[in-house]
Amino acid sequence: MTFCRHIGARPLLLAVAVTAAAGACGAQAETALERGSYLVNAVMACDGCHTPRQAGGFAMERRFSGGAQTWDTPAYTVKGANITPDRDTGIGAWNDDDLKRALTEGIRPSGIPLAPQMPFVFYKILTLRDLDAVVAYIQSVPAVRSEVPPPSYKAAMKFALMPGGEKPMADEDLRDPVKRGFYLATIAHCMECHARRPDGVQDYASWFGRGGFEFRDTWGAAVARNITSHPAAGIGGWSDAEIKRVLVEGVGRDGRALKPPMARHIYFKHMTEADVGAIIAWLRTLPPLD
Repeated sequence: MTFCRHIGARPLLLAVAVTAAAGACGAQAETALERGSYLVNAVMACDGCHTPRQAGGFAMERRFSGGAQTWDTPAYTVKGANITPDRDTGIGAWNDDDLKRALTEGIRPSGIPLAPQMPFVFYKILTLRDLDAVVAYIQSVPAVRSEVPPPSYKAAMKFALMPGGEKPMADEDLRDPVKRGFYLATIAHCMECHARRPDGVQDYASWFGRGGFEFRDTWGAAVARNITSHPAAGIGGWSDAEIKRVLVEGVGRDGRALKPPMARHIYFKHMTEADVGAIIAWLRTLPPLD
């Protein structure tokens, strides 16, 4: 989930340019850099935590140099880190394996764990090809010197694994639309919000897609929707076009613009038709929960 208004000229143009090539099976006709751009700019929403904000959107000239938000919880206080290749304030001293370990295991090169605010639980499913591509793209962005306060850990880091996403998916599985939809929704960390109970606890066993958690910020309040196939409480009665409108336009069934943090349309609108359709196909398989 993210609160941005635009994605920025250069990365956006690259993301749009490669959507036609992304195809049903992913990166077959793309370079690693192009595939990484597509995943970061159209699916994973890394800007939401790692890019500073200014009036009207993100400060894209300082992209990935550290987010504006601070998450202060009983277990940790963290800000989105500087993930540009600056050697002193970013990750310029990290090698590819260091970045892969952080992305999929939540461990820094020092061995210190990352707070689960970093959605490494959802990135464990990345295919080996896509993990390489994301790393290539992140390593290609301009270095920006920007000091970000170090994290403060107050308790042991705890997290729950995403069922079905505990290990890398095989490239051949992406040929199946439903499996690809699950894959895309996982790396977009949709269930970070939609499987969170009203008490804030992630519950993938009995709350998968049920929604109900209330978010509050300067823009007001918003409740994560039930996205299961329940015909009344969920989206089982919605048409494919109505679901697509939510995903790529940020407009609900009733015609109202969705509030943050469900502002994914600014990313998802750059996804291929096949990938949007795959997410919809997967959503149709979610067991109905009231």
